[in-house]
Amino acid sequence: MKCMKKIALTFIVFALATSGYSQLYKGKTSSIHFLSKSSIEDIEAKNVFPVVVLDQASGAVQVKVQVKMFKFASSFMEEHFNENYMESEKFPFATFKGKLNEKIDYTKDGEYKVTCTGKMEMHGVTQDIVIPGTLKIKGNEIILTADFKVKIADYKIKVPSLYTKNIAEEIAVDINSVMEPFKKP
Repeated sequence: MKCMKKIALTFIVFALATSGYSQLYKGKTSSIHFLSKSSIEDIEAKNVFPVVVLDQASGAVQVKVQVKMFKFASSFMEEHFNENYMESEKFPFATFKGKLNEKIDYTKDGEYKVTCTGKMEMHGVTQDIVIPGTLKIKGNEIILTADFKVKIADYKIKVPSLYTKNIAEEIAVDINSVMEPFKKP
């Protein structure tokens, strides 16, 4: 847990350094969930430790997640995910760096449909991606949600032939982050 706090602080300091003096928001509670739905079985996991940062002025969004922090219903699935598929010792993090395509008036409460264009890096591969989502502004909070699909072949994640019917070619991913203004420590 101490390591995650250090990673989060490093990530936020980097975001501060690259964004000037605009208002930054960071996730106070965030989660990433994924589901592989196949005819044989459904495989899902959740990570409640991603670091999510939003820069209001530029619309920049950054997400960093430690791959080993995904939790599964089965420790067997978790072990295979980390060792055989994601190779999380070799590729410990997945990241997204992008920018909102829409201008948002952060002074007005409301719900806004958004798209975020950027680069996702996972399993040592970087891909351009557009993620649809929603920004909900409620007082001093911003709630960011997004649902999208990831093709495992795009990130060179290999599935042994014995398991090709167990794991979907496209994985459904959803992100939820309740963000608050970042205050320098």
